[in-house]
Amino acid sequence: MARHSSADSSVSLRYDRALLLSEKKRNQVLDLWEVQKYGVDSFGDADYVCLYGLRPSDWFARGVRLLARTAVECTRDRLAELIGRDVADLARAAHVNGGCVVIDPFAGSGNTLYWILRSLPKSKAIGFESDDRIFSLSRRNLSIVGVQIELVQGDYVSGLKSLAISPDEFIVAFVAPPWGDALSEISGLDLRRTRPPVVEIVDLITSTYKQNMILSAIQVYELIDPSSLAELKAKFDWSTLRIYDINAPGKNHGLFLGAKGWTN
Repeated sequence: MARHSSADSSVSLRYDRALLLSEKKRNQVLDLWEVQKYGVDSFGDADYVCLYGLRPSDWFARGVRLLARTAVECTRDRLAELIGRDVADLARAAHVNGGCVVIDPFAGSGNTLYWILRSLPKSKAIGFESDDRIFSLSRRNLSIVGVQIELVQGDYVSGLKSLAISPDEFIVAFVAPPWGDALSEISGLDLRRTRPPVVEIVDLITSTYKQNMILSAIQVYELIDPSSLAELKAKFDWSTLRIYDINAPGKNHGLFLGAKGWTN
């Protein structure tokens, strides 16, 4: 009797967001075929999950590995590169003299930090990751691709307060907490229902570094709950919203950029 591999028995499953975030699957390390199937089933592209400037087959061959939930929650290259460019343009517009520190409270794969550093190469990059398995994999992955990111194991709340940042340093805070059930196909992304809520993270950063100029770069979705967006806008001296037209209509991500302590 023929034996079937796990790939054979799973090939009929639809590899979408719901499956990869399910309790059964979310903490499993994905095989290459699963990463590619997620890309095909969800976006019609086997190379959708490009990271660190590499296609899935290339980063997998080099030893990079992802949990299922990281594959869903990571910011892929095409989007991360656009975010990095827009963040860098605004950082330069702020006429930074004291250097730049880029902070990611939810580092995950670290891919967004990777691309921001490519556009702001003289910056310091610090990412926090509280999940032990994601931290271990991401630290190994970042070492494989040779990027200089300080990945800190632990909660961002206590971690932010322990950072030694001088008042003349410009802070870029990339904020992308897990969306969980905050994203609805009908009403879009409710920024108050992310885990934790986006405004809560913004308040902690701005209250911790009151003397610094801060640029908050918050990953959003094409459709956003208007009340949650208005609440977020009220936290900044200046803000803008950019949607990146790189997916099918209605499935695009974007970036909310907000300035605190300076204006564009």
